[in-house]
Amino acid sequence: MKEISVKELAELRTSGVDHQLIDVREPNEAQIAEINGELIPMGSVPENVSKFSRDRQVIVHCRSGKRSGDVIAWLEANHGFTNLYNLAGGILAWSDEIDPSIQKY
Repeated sequence: MKEISVKELAELRTSGVDHQLIDVREPNEAQIAEINGELIPMGSVPENVSKFSRDRQVIVHCRSGKRSGDVIAWLEANHGFTNLYNLAGGILAWSDEIDPSIQKY
């Protein structure tokens, strides 16, 4: 599975490179802390596969990187995606390394 660090994501965002950021956490988690990803909770991924882009880089994130990794593994195995990247350390790493104002939970 391909990964991207929070520093690499921050650079990607400031560079203006076209990408998609998907948050697979639950809505209540997104209310606590968010980094402007499109919210597609893990349990709803199977009915929302079409929302994952196939023609640009897609970064998938969760709180720590575990759920997003599981989602990526499932999408790759069952739907043939090759453009998915797991955000290493998730939103916790984003809070630690990029924006400490993002609340940890």
